[in-house]
Amino acid sequence: MTLSLMFEIAMLVSSVCGILVAIWLLWRAKKQGDLRALAGFAIMMAIWCFGHVALFQGFENLGIHIILANPLMPTFFLHFAIVFVNSGAAKEAMLDRLHNALPWFYAISSAVVLHSWWIGAGDVVSTFDTRSFFVFTDAGTGNLVYTVLVGILAHGVLLFGWYRHSGNKKRSILAMFGVGAWGLLLATSFVFPSFGISWFPYPMLLLPSYLLLLVYGVVRYQILSVNAFANRALLWLAMMLVILCLIAVISVVSGRLGLQALADVPSWQLWLYSLLLLVTTAVIYQPLNRLISRLIYPGAMLNEQVLENWSSRLKEAQDWPALIALGEGLLSAQIRRTVQINMPFSSEMTTKSDLAITLSQDQNGWRFSLIGWEDASPGMRLTAEVFASLYANSCGLLDRSLALAAAERKRLDEQHLVELGGLSAAMAHELRNPLNIIAMASHDSPPDTRQHIQTQLNRADRLVSDMLVYSGGLTLQLSPTPLRALIASVLAQAPLGNIGYDINVDETLELDADPQRLQQVFINLIDNATAFLRNQPDGKLSIEAKAEAESLIIQIHNNGPEIDKTLQGDALFQPFVTKRAGGSGLGLAIVRRIIDAHGGRIFHRADTEWPVTFEIVLPKTQAHKKPQEQEQQNAE
Repeated sequence: MTLSLMFEIAMLVSSVCGILVAIWLLWRAKKQGDLRALAGFAIMMAIWCFGHVALFQGFENLGIHIILANPLMPTFFLHFAIVFVNSGAAKEAMLDRLHNALPWFYAISSAVVLHSWWIGAGDVVSTFDTRSFFVFTDAGTGNLVYTVLVGILAHGVLLFGWYRHSGNKKRSILAMFGVGAWGLLLATSFVFPSFGISWFPYPMLLLPSYLLLLVYGVVRYQILSVNAFANRALLWLAMMLVILCLIAVISVVSGRLGLQALADVPSWQLWLYSLLLLVTTAVIYQPLNRLISRLIYPGAMLNEQVLENWSSRLKEAQDWPALIALGEGLLSAQIRRTVQINMPFSSEMTTKSDLAITLSQDQNGWRFSLIGWEDASPGMRLTAEVFASLYANSCGLLDRSLALAAAERKRLDEQHLVELGGLSAAMAHELRNPLNIIAMASHDSPPDTRQHIQTQLNRADRLVSDMLVYSGGLTLQLSPTPLRALIASVLAQAPLGNIGYDINVDETLELDADPQRLQQVFINLIDNATAFLRNQPDGKLSIEAKAEAESLIIQIHNNGPEIDKTLQGDALFQPFVTKRAGGSGLGLAIVRRIIDAHGGRIFHRADTEWPVTFEIVLPKTQAHKKPQEQEQQNAE
């Protein structure tokens, strides 16, 4: 095979590769202006390479005109560089102006091409085997200089983008610079004959690699399939190199081994036959691979579209039931068998199918296990494993999404409570003035009317006081507090009437607390109990306490009506929750707030021998703090 024939084959391969790459880029480009411009560059390079083939085939006039259109190549590349770089951190007014001037660049480049055709800027010379090769005439210097300047401007834009960008884009630009150096090395030999250098353009034999490497450098960090394409391309290139080495070895040793017929076959024919065999293998590889996969993994039809559909559909789930339903539906539709998905929080593990995927969560994330797949086909099992892996990842995403949503709701609720507390305090203060005016105006009313007004005013004043206590800041003044004496003083002042009571609290029990706040706790609890016991002939109240290692446990019992089950639990201590006639609904909420400020706990118990029991657990001692520090802790 002669050098000229190898050069012609290289140019033809470059032309075909340029067209194929342009078609692929236009298919992937959609609305991406940079990839469309790169496709234009690939088309112009394919046309330019075809011009050399036309020269070699004797179409000299056509070939010269095509090659003289080379200024359009760097113009398309400049278009690509501007659109590729002018985004994000590198977006600049200068690049916007260059982008707006692109029509002028295309117009000037077209004018240079037309002028080169008009003045005859190109000619041909004979190579070693009398084939024609392009050279610039003296009049074609302007064409060459303009082409070089536009190329320098395009690479200057890329250099600016490399300086301003980061991450994948910065790495893409760096890869383009490396490929650009490679392309410059290959293209330099194209102009040697134009300067009278009698040296065959060997580097241009590798020109097909320049276009492929350039496209790969641009989009390898943007499109995942490009990396798979590059992996296959390198594999086939390596196989071609191996075949060339084998042909060289066969040509040398076949004659010595007595295989004279094989030795007489020209090397280029051996190379051509091997290349055809390699191309045939490449064409039938995918169909054979799918056929073998069907035989080994029957029923498995996994591809990029299926995985993308699974991923996008699973992201639609907003809660766990929706995710479970989506997962079961997607996998069941794929393998045409009913599949059940079990989650760790499922209360009922009903068996809907003999095939199941069980999810679990540990400190390292979500894990899955396949249940009942032992008798399934290898293809179905492979599909289940791939889907389960993707589903576990979706569980992690949903878990984090729900946690963030819950945190945001809690923040908004706390903000709302703060605003509501401020509003309640302001309203309570404002209500005091009209209540005082009503009280003064009632002095001239008849005694019965005045008594009725005074009763309602006392009730309103109690509600205002409760609102101020609940919504205001809570400052504790801690001191050693005898528990029995405090409870006895509250009972002595309480309007018990015929209600019996007993105090089972040791005289020595003492705790570190704010006596005024703790007194408010017992006033509210005892007042709440007497409201239900006052109309009962055998109403009884009992308060007992016992000491443990670091805390005191206080229980307040009464034999009044049991608390409605719908109110038991945390709801009982929420504000404005009450079954008491005339109650404000803030008594128990205030109690819990005071107990929480002391570092204790209060809850209702339904497992004692009394119908109603409230249990308080308070620490015996607390670290003494300044009032400002205690108020800050309570606010937190």
